[in-house]
Amino acid sequence: MNSKTVRNSFLLFLAALIWGMAFVSQSKGMEYMGPLTFNGVRSLIGALTLVVYIAITCAKGSRDLKKINWKATVKAGLWCGVILTTASTFQQFGIAYTTVGKAGFITTLYIIFVPIAGVFFKKKVGPMVWVAACLAAAGMYLLCMTESFSLSGGDTMVFLCALFFTAHIMVIDHYAQQVDGVIVSCIQFAMAGVICTVAALVFEQPTMASLGEGVVALLYAGVMSCGVAYTLQIVGQKGVNPTVAALILSLESVVATVAGVLAFRVGLLTTDQTMTGRQVAGCVLVFAGVILVQLPWEKWIGKKEKKNN
Repeated sequence: MNSKTVRNSFLLFLAALIWGMAFVSQSKGMEYMGPLTFNGVRSLIGALTLVVYIAITCAKGSRDLKKINWKATVKAGLWCGVILTTASTFQQFGIAYTTVGKAGFITTLYIIFVPIAGVFFKKKVGPMVWVAACLAAAGMYLLCMTESFSLSGGDTMVFLCALFFTAHIMVIDHYAQQVDGVIVSCIQFAMAGVICTVAALVFEQPTMASLGEGVVALLYAGVMSCGVAYTLQIVGQKGVNPTVAALILSLESVVATVAGVLAFRVGLLTTDQTMTGRQVAGCVLVFAGVILVQLPWEKWIGKKEKKNN
């Protein structure tokens, strides 16, 4: 594994870390406003954050707008914006009609969907990647599922959300080498913000008072979860197998569980977030899957074959 792959894998881990901790802010934010309002405002905050960053880098000369492949960048941003909006909307409304445990597990099925999708796009998927994906999926089951599994209307919506998150990862993988990742992220959030905000004005009637009460949660979710983490994902996926990227990003559920426990203990959340032994076992399996897929199996197998010859 070369140094660039290690660096990009670390960027993906940072994205998962930020997303995992964002579950606390999202939970608090939903106490003051509807899902469309929350998603719309945080997306616009994320886009604005990236506009400022892009302007600063251009002023310093570290980003040359003339050298950017604008056709591919805009196309990637628009596609990602549509897919991300659809995925997050299915997820938010699906959670209203199913349990959080089921929603968490079903969403993370993208761990399995990504390598399956990769086969259709002629992406090389080694046997150890499949083993790691299955380990991570099993870990997600133990981590998130606390009741008997049955499929409801809400489950179906979250299942569709997992499919769209899979598409999001695959689209980023397709365009990653051609585009400016920060600008793609800015475009996708601007689009998601506009779509969700318009929908919120029609269906939820948000107020300035509710936005003011949830401003801290909105700022974290907008600046860190949207502006920073999704940009880290787009930049980090360059040169990283999409299945490996999905496995690393799946760590967000582990981080979310740990963050929930800490938030409960310090009083930020009022509902009991204590982890059971079953959930701890799930965390271990997810970490094992991510570590397994990062090991240089091809190099080790190659050396073994040379010795045998």
